[in-house]
Amino acid sequence: MIEERFGDQGELFFEIELITADDFPIPVEAMLDTGFTVFLAMNKQDVEVCEWTYLEKEELRTAQGETIFDIYLGKIILAREELKIPVLAGDEIQEILLGSQWLKKFNLIAKYREAILRLE
Repeated sequence: MIEERFGDQGELFFEIELITADDFPIPVEAMLDTGFTVFLAMNKQDVEVCEWTYLEKEELRTAQGETIFDIYLGKIILAREELKIPVLAGDEIQEILLGSQWLKKFNLIAKYREAILRLE
């Protein structure tokens, strides 16, 4: 179970750990974005710090139109589970984004008035 927080504008933030190629954990805060349908998106510079393996380029539709992203094989810890996942990297991505794919694996509990936010 992960318990996290709501942002000032109602954003959903969760703590995750990025695991570098050298198996060094980097704790970060990621925002859940249900309009984003893949697992994880990050700024390209942040991905390069992790030294993850590059897989391919992929064109995806975003709110700004068709965009080409670099895809890397990343490793993270979420809900005490170490997971290898595809990570989209782009120069314009400003937040670390968790996509809606996580909702297929975890249940989202969000009670704003009670300040309860969890993935279980």
